[in-house]
Amino acid sequence: MKDPSFLQGLKTVKQQRKKLLADIIQEQTGIKIDSNSIFAVAGCSKGKSVSSDGKQMVTMWVHVSDDSEEGKVYKKRVDAFNKKYESKNVRAKIEFIPRSGNGGGYEDKVNAALTTDTLPDVITLDGPNTAAYAKSGIIAPLDEYVKDQDDLLPSIKQQGTYKDKLYAIGASESSVGIYYNKKMLQDAGVDLNTLPTVDNPWTWDQFMALCETLKEKYNKPAIDMQLQAKDEMLTYALTPFVWSAGGEILSKDGTKAEGVFNKKPTVEAMSFIQTMLKEGYTTRTPVKQAFETEKYPMKFSGVWTVTDMETNFQKVDYGVMPYPVSPKTKKLVSPSGSWQFAMTQKSENKEWSAKLADWMTNKDSNLELSRTIAALPVRYSSEKVLTKEFSDQMNVFMKQLKESGHARPVTPAYPQVTRAFQQTIDDISFYDQNKNIKKVLNTRATEMQAAIDKANR
Repeated sequence: MKDPSFLQGLKTVKQQRKKLLADIIQEQTGIKIDSNSIFAVAGCSKGKSVSSDGKQMVTMWVHVSDDSEEGKVYKKRVDAFNKKYESKNVRAKIEFIPRSGNGGGYEDKVNAALTTDTLPDVITLDGPNTAAYAKSGIIAPLDEYVKDQDDLLPSIKQQGTYKDKLYAIGASESSVGIYYNKKMLQDAGVDLNTLPTVDNPWTWDQFMALCETLKEKYNKPAIDMQLQAKDEMLTYALTPFVWSAGGEILSKDGTKAEGVFNKKPTVEAMSFIQTMLKEGYTTRTPVKQAFETEKYPMKFSGVWTVTDMETNFQKVDYGVMPYPVSPKTKKLVSPSGSWQFAMTQKSENKEWSAKLADWMTNKDSNLELSRTIAALPVRYSSEKVLTKEFSDQMNVFMKQLKESGHARPVTPAYPQVTRAFQQTIDDISFYDQNKNIKKVLNTRATEMQAAIDKANR
């Protein structure tokens, strides 16, 4: 008979896990559920799934539709996996569960599966959710099964690691840069040969001087920084300004926001963003597709816009320049991270489940996806191949990512942290009411800290 104190401790741990899962579900869906209705993820075994031909079934859910370009690549790679291991007693099955515009659909089904202990063997998840999924026991470490981690870009390992264990691997990488209309800059008297490069980036002051020239020429905002966004784009695109200034969103161990987020470097980064608004270089209410339709000369956007430009705006002659940097540090920092593959804790066949997650992110899969949707590679081996194939614009993104990519904070409280950061940007955008940036940061740092303390209890 086990020690009663041990059993009580085990019960407490299970209750804490249920509470954390309930919090995650409420955070992602807005639905409040009773934590007692949630089964422990690593609960009773239901036995291994078997295919119609008697092989062990490894199931996988992905967040895209089967008729999307990304979905077609995933289907093709699963078929290749099954062909590769046809002689083995295993078969992979993929299920497509597209996300809706507000992030529902896929997340809704994952959250519902948590309540009934019906998760598949492999899932996709957005990079910043790694810590929350790992801490709550939804996903399992991959280190024992993935042996070629040295081939992964540092930003990918940083994104998928929680407490020194690799839990997820990105299917592709991403980045953000400054798109510029070559003709509009030239007409404003700008010599394109003097524009910044990854090796020689401009400071914030130099970039604002360019914005002043373009504003005077066209009597319009020089750049759409997408400050009207109310979603993850704000955090993804704007945190590099804090890092460039020498600041952090959270402490390295992810436990502190107070005394970290509200320090002087963050004030400097937010002051730069606020100045861009004050001077009319950017706007909170941009014209829709102003860059694409050649109304604004520049746009702050992700690598995904390359596909949009090549598909829908082929007449626009454009280039891409890297992030401007803090004039104090001169340090180039750019964002990284996207969706990942991970193995669930409930999988009854972890060796093959991990092999499938690794397969979906290996060199061949990475090359196939990057060539199809203009995504950035996650491996050095695929990067060497794609650099020779990419356009000049894509290579700017690739070089910037490789040399300066920085993952978003790793914390179980990420949903609350990113919301507080987004609210910070909204606050400082109203610069007449929020001239004291330090006061704004103090308030938001306190919110972050409360969420972190709750998540780590």
